[in-house]
Amino acid sequence: NDFLLSGLFKNFSYAKRNEVKNSLKKKYIIEEEFSKPMFEELMKSSLLFFLLVLLLSCNNDYTPKPKALIKLDFPKKEYEKIVINCPFDFEFPVYSQLKKKNDDCLIDIVFPNQNGVLYLSYFTLENNLNEHAEQSQKLAYKHNVIADAITEQFYVNDSLKVYGVLYDYDGVSATAIQFYLTDSVSHFFRGALYFNTEINDSILPINNFLKYDIKHLIETFHWKDK
Repeated sequence: NDFLLSGLFKNFSYAKRNEVKNSLKKKYIIEEEFSKPMFEELMKSSLLFFLLVLLLSCNNDYTPKPKALIKLDFPKKEYEKIVINCPFDFEFPVYSQLKKKNDDCLIDIVFPNQNGVLYLSYFTLENNLNEHAEQSQKLAYKHNVIADAITEQFYVNDSLKVYGVLYDYDGVSATAIQFYLTDSVSHFFRGALYFNTEINDSILPINNFLKYDIKHLIETFHWKDK
């Protein structure tokens, strides 16, 4: 560009400027002639590589299949009141099976289609509320290594004298939820939901589905002598 050259070399003599301009033009011509064959060779190599990849892909009939997802059909949420000779009442899902293990109010609520069991236990307090509460917390936090997080939610129902703590698990864990309820004087009731299956991501929808049922149990829970 003569305009740029004139601006760059305005302090040189006219002869000197022409000499520099001619030298630069020769340099540009040499570089252009040198780079053109190299560019053509590069294009030929790229074209050959593309054709080779295309031929190889045409001979490969394998098509990766997307990861299959299991469709889960959950039953409608329906509940019935428990009928049992124990000092408490609550509502449990109609699609579960209630199994009383002995006369000490040890109960299993089995979810056959979800492959899970809610283990329930009852204790009469004898000035040992703190002992039971600490034991429940210890059992709940055994899963802290596997679960992504454990959230403690406090439950208070003054009108029914029902107080408790709900341990809610995030992530993949063998247990979906654990809790305990008490009147703080005479009764202590504990529950823990476990799955009879390998721990993996597939149980997460089932986990969330049954969490709702456990919370419904807590909200409908009351002591018979209150």
